Amino acid sequence: MNRRLFLNQSSRVALTAALLPAVACQSATDKKMTAEAAETAGPPAETEPFALHEATVADLQDRMAKGTETARSLTEKYLARIKALNEAGPMLRAVIETNPDALGIADGLDRERKAGKLRGPLHGIPVLIKDNIDSGDQMMTTAGASALIGHKARQDAFIVQKLRAAGAVLLGKTNLSEWANFRSSHSISGWSSRGQQSRNPYALDRSTSGSSSGSGAAVAANLCALAIGTETDGSVVSPSSCNGVVGLKPTVGLLSRGGIIPISSTQDTAGPMARTVRDAALLLAALQGPDPTDPARLPIPAATPSDYTTFLKADALRGQRLGVEKAHLNGPPAVAKLLKEAVAALQAQGATVVEIELNKLANPLGEAEFDVLLYEFKEGVNRYLASANAPVKTLADVIAYNRAHAAEAMPLFGQETLIRAEATDGLGTATYKAAVQKTVTGARQAIDGLLKANQLTAIVGVTTGPAWCIDWVNGDYSTGVDFSSPAAMAGYPHLTVPMGQVRGLPVGLSFVGSAYQEGLLLGLGYAFEQATRHRAAPKFLPTVK
Repeated sequence: MNRRLFLNQSSRVALTAALLPAVACQSATDKKMTAEAAETAGPPAETEPFALHEATVADLQDRMAKGTETARSLTEKYLARIKALNEAGPMLRAVIETNPDALGIADGLDRERKAGKLRGPLHGIPVLIKDNIDSGDQMMTTAGASALIGHKARQDAFIVQKLRAAGAVLLGKTNLSEWANFRSSHSISGWSSRGQQSRNPYALDRSTSGSSSGSGAAVAANLCALAIGTETDGSVVSPSSCNGVVGLKPTVGLLSRGGIIPISSTQDTAGPMARTVRDAALLLAALQGPDPTDPARLPIPAATPSDYTTFLKADALRGQRLGVEKAHLNGPPAVAKLLKEAVAALQAQGATVVEIELNKLANPLGEAEFDVLLYEFKEGVNRYLASANAPVKTLADVIAYNRAHAAEAMPLFGQETLIRAEATDGLGTATYKAAVQKTVTGARQAIDGLLKANQLTAIVGVTTGPAWCIDWVNGDYSTGVDFSSPAAMAGYPHLTVPMGQVRGLPVGLSFVGSAYQEGLLLGLGYAFEQATRHRAAPKFLPTVK
């Protein structure tokens, strides 16, 4: 059970999961939200198709090489797209801020290209990053929280340094579930007091999921070429699944966490989000690299791949043995049907698929996982804020700010989770140490044990169910299936790839492996993607038909 859901147990709506995909969002959603959606939400007001519609990194590089586009023209087109769809038309609210330096960056990269200098496959490619990732520029870093408005980082996060060095254009920052969905047991995915409510481009009254809500919606709606999300448990893979895109949560430690507002030193990682597996592989390679200031719990191998595209082969599934989560085959009928069709597609590509039960081993670890996050959140946020330019300096300051500005900061739900984290008594306690030992060791033994016992290459399952209704009264609720927690607790890689839709709502197929098996998972996901071609662009429908 992932963080988004186990934090919301008390607010979950008792609905029949099998019927959820067919239910339109109605009275449970706040009346103000419903009226606003009726007045403003609708398909994008475009007289012509978007020039960069579904364009891949290779497409954009080809256009720049031929001179039909430049980094500046790409940036201009994406900025115009954001303006048209983010605060107008469907009002996606996926982007929390655009970069005033973006066109200047693009111009510099165009001059380099003209001089014969190309930094690599991301040269001139516009990328959005999540608003909990530091950028040492004119943009703020707030985790979506009004308490941090005005905070501008002194320097780039390590991965942003890598992104700039790779030649990407930093286009702006994406909205997110406030404090990465770690504020309240009644939280609403995709909502932040700074950025307001993100909307799912497939059905505007459905959730974008969290916490990398804006990143998922922005990639799906072609507001950027690529985006970066962050995950503690489910926050890259769940919004990727619900927004019909590819998302990869890497092994903890492969990407630096330096300069990212933290939740958990045990589980946090950034990750690429893209419309294709190849593009996700390109972004992953650009972001990785050892950071001496970020000691990870999993030691990085002496050599990691510098080019993950070498793993991308159409026949990568041939001869592989995969385990499929048995509980998902017997889950909500519409979702189980998609998974059974995916299994058939895997088998048609030459894979052997056997049933396994990973969730049965991992689910009992959920309470201990929450304890780990509570303890590590307090320690990590206090450390981050102590050296930041933010107006608040401690977690206690944040809690006090929210109380003093409740109408602005907490109009829909409270801050019970922040208060529980503040009450923890340090990382040296027996409670914390026992919780870390239970979750990390238990999850790794569960995954590695199943892989070894069944001679598996990887484990597959449903990433999460179809997007649920945005509910400003009750908060998030389950649509019956989730698969993020085992890999999250273990710190192991987890890839999600579109595997179809239920009444127009995307659902992703998960590939989970052992530590530093990103290349292997990308190869399996690529072969599945090429064989099925399930990615479909959104239509910005007001609701599910």
